[in-house]
Amino acid sequence: MTLVQNLWWLLVLIGVMILIHELGHYWAARFFDVKVEVFSFGFGPRLFGFTRGETDFRFSAILFGGYVKMAGEQPGEESNDPRAFISKPRWQRLIVAFAGPAMNIVLAVALLAGLFMVRYPKLANADAPATIGYVQKGSPADQAGLRDGDVIVEIDDVANPKWEDVLLREVASARRPMQVVYQRDGQRQETTVTPVLDSKTGVGSAGWEEHNQVQVAGVMQNTDAEKKGLQRGDILKGVNGTPIHSLATLHDAIRHSEGKPVRLAWSRRGQEYSSDIIPTWSEEDKRFMIGVHLERPVIITQLPFPDALRESVRQNIKSASLIYQFLEGLVERRMSAKSLEGPIGIARLSGDAAREGPTAFFGLMAMVSLNLAVFNLLPIPILDGGLILMLLIEMLMRRDMSLQLKEAVFKVGMVFLMVVVVFVLYNDISKLLPG
Repeated sequence: MTLVQNLWWLLVLIGVMILIHELGHYWAARFFDVKVEVFSFGFGPRLFGFTRGETDFRFSAILFGGYVKMAGEQPGEESNDPRAFISKPRWQRLIVAFAGPAMNIVLAVALLAGLFMVRYPKLANADAPATIGYVQKGSPADQAGLRDGDVIVEIDDVANPKWEDVLLREVASARRPMQVVYQRDGQRQETTVTPVLDSKTGVGSAGWEEHNQVQVAGVMQNTDAEKKGLQRGDILKGVNGTPIHSLATLHDAIRHSEGKPVRLAWSRRGQEYSSDIIPTWSEEDKRFMIGVHLERPVIITQLPFPDALRESVRQNIKSASLIYQFLEGLVERRMSAKSLEGPIGIARLSGDAAREGPTAFFGLMAMVSLNLAVFNLLPIPILDGGLILMLLIEMLMRRDMSLQLKEAVFKVGMVFLMVVVVFVLYNDISKLLPG
């Protein structure tokens, strides 16, 4: 049943992506009076559809994608028809090619702005200085001499960063040194941190976490935590005499306890409490647990439209920058392509988000829409970015490339795209297999 639900929500998700993306090409083509022959959901043989005017609107057999077919669009289809794509000025063809990714960017910004107007979650200390709350032993941050309580005042070329800025630098800097200036006991010091490649996520990891409060989000029934009186909303203060400034501090203490009681201190409405909590073994998670769900304090607000739009644009710019940094890391072989999600992975994410609620699903849709825009703008033949690049080159040359060169580039792009499809499918399947 879960599989069917995941497939359904995947079709909903990509259906919206296809519609928005191809409508961008379609509307731009119609605006410049380009003849549009086919508007297709999916690839391959036509299943059903209808014809309106000169355009065949159809559903095709392979629903994972779509296209708009314009007269004179492909190499070798040159036509004397003034309404053919090839007959239009290059600047008009450039706009038609860019319109699809542009619509995906607009959708991503609109969705996030709408979500922020309804519910804008923000960590309680999101605007605070980037303070380290935990350093994993033996990690790059530990080897660089950093410790709990250090305040990062500069990382690479970013001065006075928030933790969000630190995190973005970290995940994009696998196997690449980061220059970190930090403050400890009022003194400025400098060090170099080189994040390692996390085998699970495929991105950089420095082994540090943000200084933050840890709050109980819920208590499991019939656990020692429930018996000792822990409640939702309690703030965890310490474990075995060590202050808790991050989730990892508590996780480390429980893991090293090997089932022995841990001394936990917490506060509730100004009152201090402490007790010995006995961890229990979870067969499902394969680790010891004390029976509480944890979270960081979050402030939920509603932003007015101008602020919601501004915040949406800011977050989308940061996300797009992170995507390009990740791709740069792939090219430099510092990052792992195993973190890429294909149709199977996106189906799982779609189903999980839909079951969580509309907010999660629309948030995922915004992320996928932005990723689709960025991917399509890559200068790869057969993608929109490849066409844009060729048009820009022709505008600089002030003449058309040869038909033989265009056909060769088109074939290379097709082969590359098929290799990418095969890889992401293999990647998805390998994640499902044991080991």
